[in-house]
Amino acid sequence: MRYAYAITGALLLGGTAIAVTSSPNVGAQIAQNEGMQAAAPAGAPASLADMVEKLQPAVVNISTRQRVQVQNPFAGTPFGDLFGQQGGKPQTRQAQSLGSGFIISADGYIVTNNHVVSAGAEGASVDSITVTLTNSEEYPARLVGRDPATDIAVLKIEPKKALPFVKFGDSTKARVGDWVIAIGNPFALSGTVTAGIISAVHRGTGGTYDKFIQTDASINQGNSGGPMFDMRGNVIGINSQILSPSGGNVGIGFAIPSEQAAPIVDTLRKGQTVKRGYLGIQISPLGEDLADSLGLAKNRGEFVQGVEPGKGADKAGIKAGDVIVSVAGQEVTPDQNLSSIVANQPIGGRVPIVLLRNGQRQTVTAVVGERPSEDELNAFAQQQDDDFSQQPDGPSNGQAAQQSLGISAIPLTSTIIRQLGIAADTRGIVITAVDASTDAGAKGLRRGDVIITANNRPVATQADLDAQVKAVSAQGRSAILLQVLRRGQPAVFLPVRLRDK
Repeated sequence: MRYAYAITGALLLGGTAIAVTSSPNVGAQIAQNEGMQAAAPAGAPASLADMVEKLQPAVVNISTRQRVQVQNPFAGTPFGDLFGQQGGKPQTRQAQSLGSGFIISADGYIVTNNHVVSAGAEGASVDSITVTLTNSEEYPARLVGRDPATDIAVLKIEPKKALPFVKFGDSTKARVGDWVIAIGNPFALSGTVTAGIISAVHRGTGGTYDKFIQTDASINQGNSGGPMFDMRGNVIGINSQILSPSGGNVGIGFAIPSEQAAPIVDTLRKGQTVKRGYLGIQISPLGEDLADSLGLAKNRGEFVQGVEPGKGADKAGIKAGDVIVSVAGQEVTPDQNLSSIVANQPIGGRVPIVLLRNGQRQTVTAVVGERPSEDELNAFAQQQDDDFSQQPDGPSNGQAAQQSLGISAIPLTSTIIRQLGIAADTRGIVITAVDASTDAGAKGLRRGDVIITANNRPVATQADLDAQVKAVSAQGRSAILLQVLRRGQPAVFLPVRLRDK
């Protein structure tokens, strides 16, 4: 084998020698990567280094020291007093949190997320907030103001000299596909820079005021509160959340857009409280089942579940069961929900509201009030997230299985009304059993619930309910809208899918 290789090597060398003598341009050959520079994507610089060098000093690390009360795990055991555990008394522990922020003025105003400077657990309190600059200088920070609804907070430090700062840009001009960079302190790795593109704008994640910019630039724990920059170096977002099954970056991060953040920051910086518009209604998204039960297109408008007496919506004549499709000329969609539109209306202003009632389009005018505190709102809120899943067995389960919706019901009587503890003038039918295999069972309807209306028509008997189911089915709809009352709770509207034929 060694001999065979030697012959092959000789042949190769011979070939090389011939090539050298027969090609006069071999000396001009250069390495493949000599002098190479990749073309920059359209709208992006060949390198971000110059821009990052200017921006990094305005991004800071934010840490908090917290006290957390924890229960003694050995309470009630012979080890309860071991190492001074003092029986069952709660113990105080020290905790820390880390996040990011950015300086918006030379005299030391800093923007971050509210959750970065808030207690991380029930029973915890924040003792101190420390801001660390890129040159490792540390300053104690004072909380100037916070807005939990949008997760924004403003801090103030007293620097020894004027600080580098950045300013907000215009996120309304941001487009899907634009290049962005994020700077922050993921996992306490200070000054980390990542780049990507805008994946979506006006992205909702379930919150009342969600209107996020989505990006695939790497964002991880510790990036919260840091800035998202466009290619001009302007802050167009505050990095706030990630969507991840693992807790780490999977390319789905969210930033609060500057169009929303900047006015809130200005208000907090002045020491003022953020005020929002309010109509006094409780709403539900017009999802597939609810839209189908009304015979409407889904995700176009929002459904009114309840109206607070004496507030703007009530005075304007808006009623439970209406579908609001636009406010002040702005269409209500999943990207632009009703709460965020109303919140941005001037308090005391009169706004036109377009709604659908029994399929008819109407326009009313409402005066916008001031949104109450969260405690006041909770008092009015209808508890739709209650556990509707428990269903006591009853003698009518077999009858329920034979009914059109899997619901067996009987007319209300004065005796039943007293037993249920509901208003004496309530009219409707009371459910005696629900077939658990139906959509009614899946959505938690149970024995004792009272059906007031079906398809926006009053019902007094099981036959009335079945008649409305037939009417809905004849119109080609696969769901019916029920108005349901449960003891101790306001009536709510619930779409229930019909049985498969």
